[in-house]
Amino acid sequence: MSKILIIGGVAGGASAAARLRRLDEHAEIIIFERGEYISFANCGLPYYIGGDITDKEALTLQTPESFGARFKIDVRVLQEVTGINNTTGIGNSGEKTVRVKNLKTNQTYEESFDKLILSPGAEPLRPGITGADNPKVFTLRNIPDTYRIKEYTSQKEVSSAVVVGGGYIGIEMAENLHKAGLKVTIIEFTEHVIAPLDFDMAADVHNHIRSKGVILILNDGVREIKDYGNKLKVILGTGEIMTDVVIMSVGVKPESSLARIAGLSVNQRGAIIVNEHMQTSDKDIYAVGDAVEVKDFITGEASFIPLAGPANKQGRIAADHICGIESSYQGTQGTGILKCFDLTIATTGISEARGKELKLNYEKSFTYSSSHASYYPGAVSMSVKLIFDKENGKVLGAQVVGYEGSDKRLDVLATAIRAGMTVYDLTRLELAYAPPYSSAKDPVNMAGFTAENILTDKVKIFHWHDVKNLPKDGNVTLLDVRTGLEYENGTIDGFSHISLEKLRDNLDKLDKTKPVYVTCQIGLRGYLACRILKQYGFDCYNLSGGYRLYNSIYGRISMITQDEERAPKEEVLSAAVLTS
Repeated sequence: MSKILIIGGVAGGASAAARLRRLDEHAEIIIFERGEYISFANCGLPYYIGGDITDKEALTLQTPESFGARFKIDVRVLQEVTGINNTTGIGNSGEKTVRVKNLKTNQTYEESFDKLILSPGAEPLRPGITGADNPKVFTLRNIPDTYRIKEYTSQKEVSSAVVVGGGYIGIEMAENLHKAGLKVTIIEFTEHVIAPLDFDMAADVHNHIRSKGVILILNDGVREIKDYGNKLKVILGTGEIMTDVVIMSVGVKPESSLARIAGLSVNQRGAIIVNEHMQTSDKDIYAVGDAVEVKDFITGEASFIPLAGPANKQGRIAADHICGIESSYQGTQGTGILKCFDLTIATTGISEARGKELKLNYEKSFTYSSSHASYYPGAVSMSVKLIFDKENGKVLGAQVVGYEGSDKRLDVLATAIRAGMTVYDLTRLELAYAPPYSSAKDPVNMAGFTAENILTDKVKIFHWHDVKNLPKDGNVTLLDVRTGLEYENGTIDGFSHISLEKLRDNLDKLDKTKPVYVTCQIGLRGYLACRILKQYGFDCYNLSGGYRLYNSIYGRISMITQDEERAPKEEVLSAAVLTS
């Protein structure tokens, strides 16, 4: 009978334990968890603070007792593994043990193992900011953290909060603190929130966050946090904010100290290095979840992508391999989704920023489609950005920002990437259609059609960041083909107007010796205009994403005040900084 120890009872650890028992009824399985809870819903914690989840018990998917009873597993909570002894070496035999401290009694003991699975997860980064250890400064990782934040914000005289970091947890915390009645400010050090998103797709997210009354400060960081009476003074690079509490959410790092002490191989970031079977540098020790280095499914490079879905799959694969099943992990493509108030933000594969870093030969397209048939009530628009290989059309990444149906489309695109599909394949997908659910040409099909038109030279495109470099000396024609009313309500500086419907009758007003750069609202009428112009001998380029995308980036920058705006600096817009 084999004896398997698991360190960490959340996500990957719990999944590994359950899978092990399903495969081997007779193995001795012990889970060590230094916290009080196992198998809890990390991703649901912010929603308890905001009040969407009202029952504390709903946060725990299994208790130690229920898990133990169902799977005949010895679950030991409040017991911390402090060391690993593996004296076998290569080709030798010897005792393999872990040292355990019972946090309730402070007693220590050893437990032997045949196989060991490490699932310690990741821990919040704690940047070296003076004052970050103040008791009014919180991080969110587990259920006790959640209870502390909930208790403090509901029982104390708390009316405001600063969230440091605009990642997934930071945005979720900002939304839920706002829902709990607090005045919330988000401070993000970089040019945009949600790192997997590109800046151009994040622009709508910025506008949406501000429209809800949350203050968003970009391109600025916290330098110091000071006690100021019963409040905190958060000192930024360009100002300061008074607040009642601060939530630090600046990212996570692998919790791999136990692995390092045991001499297991880790990378420069501290993530535990594993093979495709989730084995560490010691063949009897496995590691899964947010503490491990993974292979990027798109690029094949070693990476650190902490996500719940991959963690659970890795736990299953480790259990399979221990039981003699040749399962292997094929890599993480970084599929993620976020609820931002009523907006959905979803990503998969590589971003354009990552494509630039890797110097990939990629192209991008932007489409705006209705969630379902436009004539059926309630249709709302979603933005889709597709990143694809210029040579073969292989889909490399996708980003969707919208409302109803955004998750469905992102999942289809994530599946396409996993299957190695191209943009041409997207045009051929047969997806479910009825007016309440989709259009006959689904948004995924539309993204494929648009990319296919680019790759097959049906249309040449230019992008929002190219506009500033267009000649203003009359050597090119800048043309807006929207309606007169749309044009009057706002256009890109320097663009003249001929509506699409009148274009054929006004070709004599255009100079065939000059390239024509066309914009419309979202790119569709611009494509039609370019098809007309090309067949009449014009060299024509269509603005991908149209005026809609351009204006979301270069339009109203900040909704913090009525009169405080900054001009674009190159391609990066900085939000106005509020000093209070």
